Amino acid sequence: MSIEVTGLIKKYGEQRAVDNISFNVQKGEIVGFLGPNGAGKSTTMKIVTGYLRQDEGTATVAGIDVKKDPIGAKRKTGYLPESNPLYYDMYVKEYLSFIAGIHNISNISRKNRIEEVIRITGLSPESNKKTGQLSKGYKQRVGIAASLIHDPEVLVLDEPTTGLDPNQIIEIRELIRKLGQDKTVLFSSHILQEVEAVCDRVVIINKGKIVADDRLGNLQQKDDDTQVVLVNFKENISVELLNNLREINGLERAGDNGWRILTTHSESVRKQLLELSLHHNLNIVSLQSESRSLESIFRNLTDTKNTSAL
Repeated sequence: MSIEVTGLIKKYGEQRAVDNISFNVQKGEIVGFLGPNGAGKSTTMKIVTGYLRQDEGTATVAGIDVKKDPIGAKRKTGYLPESNPLYYDMYVKEYLSFIAGIHNISNISRKNRIEEVIRITGLSPESNKKTGQLSKGYKQRVGIAASLIHDPEVLVLDEPTTGLDPNQIIEIRELIRKLGQDKTVLFSSHILQEVEAVCDRVVIINKGKIVADDRLGNLQQKDDDTQVVLVNFKENISVELLNNLREINGLERAGDNGWRILTTHSESVRKQLLELSLHHNLNIVSLQSESRSLESIFRNLTDTKNTSAL
């Protein structure tokens, strides 16, 4: 396996940021690593890439224990952290040459490798500029190029499309898909449509624990029994009123006066909503069922179904 995490624990004081998690990524897979803010995604990625030491458990990359041989593991790993660490006063090729030097790539092969990663990442039109002069999208491409410079087996990309516009997101998405043809890719993103478009498999972490690890199609199939009813009222109603509904598994706000209701009996809930509106003289603007997208699966797994926090 290209990445194997077993019994991983990382504590900050009394808090377990990563709480005894295990997962693996096979060679050639593109796996989305998802979770809400503070769930433990970046901490796990920093451990896998050798930038942070775990308290317990093991993480291996291409068969190398990251804790025992961090340099050896880093030779096999390309890493783009959430905060892309560029030197803005360096030209693109100068920066990539600097990173190549860190990886001990010889001067003889360095120039060819730089030209190759520039071509792979689509940096050619901007390759003669300073990194500080580039758009956010091209800065991300430089970061990805730097992670590729030593031709690693494994790529770990933490929020590679943060702050990009829709066109740039599509371009980076296509780049990740191409890289996945001969690399193992683990990447995190808050843009769930992007994960659906690129990944066949997702790992979801919440409060330091793995709550799902499966192919996307299997997750959607498992959740077939859970349906979503989306209702919008003209009025702003309280969560306490909706909590009186029977056969509901969870409530989520959807806009100012809208609610997303999780249930296994959507027809019953729809009828109850109509009765509720008549009894309390409320106006329903829209009432419909929602398909089980990755977004709804993610919410169901990470929301804890405690509506008091809404």
